[in-house]
Amino acid sequence: MINFSRFRLDNGLTVLVHEDHTTAMAAVNILYKVGARDESPEQTGFAHLFEHLMFGGSVNIPNYDAPLQSVGGENNAFTSNDITNYYITLPSNNLETAFWLESDRMLSLAFSDQSLEVQRQVVCEEFKQRYLNQPYGDVWLKLRPLAYKVHPYRWATIGKELKHIEDAKMEDVKAFFHKYYTPQNAIMVVAGDVNLEEVKVLADKWFGSIPAGNSFVRDIPQEPKQAEARKEWVEADVPVDALYIAFHGPDRLSADYYATDLITDLLSRGASSRLYRALVKENQLFSEINAYMMGSIDTNLIVVEGKPLPHISLEEAEKYIWKELENIKTHAVEEVELQKVKNKIQSTMLFAELSILDKAMNLAFFEMLNKAEDYNHETSKYEAVTSSDITRLANQIFTEENSNTLYYQSKQKENVE
Repeated sequence: MINFSRFRLDNGLTVLVHEDHTTAMAAVNILYKVGARDESPEQTGFAHLFEHLMFGGSVNIPNYDAPLQSVGGENNAFTSNDITNYYITLPSNNLETAFWLESDRMLSLAFSDQSLEVQRQVVCEEFKQRYLNQPYGDVWLKLRPLAYKVHPYRWATIGKELKHIEDAKMEDVKAFFHKYYTPQNAIMVVAGDVNLEEVKVLADKWFGSIPAGNSFVRDIPQEPKQAEARKEWVEADVPVDALYIAFHGPDRLSADYYATDLITDLLSRGASSRLYRALVKENQLFSEINAYMMGSIDTNLIVVEGKPLPHISLEEAEKYIWKELENIKTHAVEEVELQKVKNKIQSTMLFAELSILDKAMNLAFFEMLNKAEDYNHETSKYEAVTSSDITRLANQIFTEENSNTLYYQSKQKENVE
């Protein structure tokens, strides 16, 4: 249970405050409601590029890191398809430094040609290193557009192609900033050795005068129900074959999200999970196997991925995976097995509450989803899932017509054979 207070500035900035006086530290987390799904298909990768630009300095503070480091603080950020999140941790007696830094770049980001060019090169290099030149790095550049035909989840956070970042113009960057990086499109969580009244004073002092920005209506095309199986073969210079099967599933706010999450845990969380036990440990068909859900706000993907051992072809590997999926569809999960994965989720969530930064991030995310109070009821929603829920959803999700299969074939294996 995370206790917190909420207030909102006149410009629309939502502020949550969680007091924890067992620590001498504070965390300031700012979530902007913008991710790769908000991009134009012709200009992808902008949300991630902007994450980098936000560290390029503001009008008044050319070096963002220096003043923070001088007061013992650390910072970082991440971008997903749904959000962009920035965070600072620092000694609580230097809390105002975080407000100063974050408010200044929200109001006065320095749009210099040099900063754009430097960060463009950084992002382009990341694109090459992580997605183009790394084994299996381009999987999501292929699997996303295979599974999504309409929704902007069809491109990865890094973008659809390198050229979109290479061609980014200053006017495009400024337009993106002024639309999405506004108080009314942000949620700030302050957690740790702080008090509500102090945060109210600081929030008003540093953020209160920032213009709210223009309101806009988010119009994201939703993915239609998939009606037939999709398959794609890829040959690449990778050590071994790999197989990826993606299924569409419930969105993050669906009541069925929790049962679906538990299905992936039943399949592959830990050495006693179904896929690991059957395909890796007992029958020695795969070197590794995993199942997970993306956790996206809109229609999710449930992914089963694995690397079959050299004597198993990709077609055979696919059949073995489907056999295990059919098993969870046709045989009710016993209560002991189900409770085991529920306990693991509960322990994970309890562990997250030990960190003020994790608490700040979780409160911000759930406030963005609907309201932060929902986070305190997450474990009860998982606990309420029944064996019949698992069977029902497994039968809905694991169908041939709902599958998107990427066969990632090793050229090295082909040469050996």
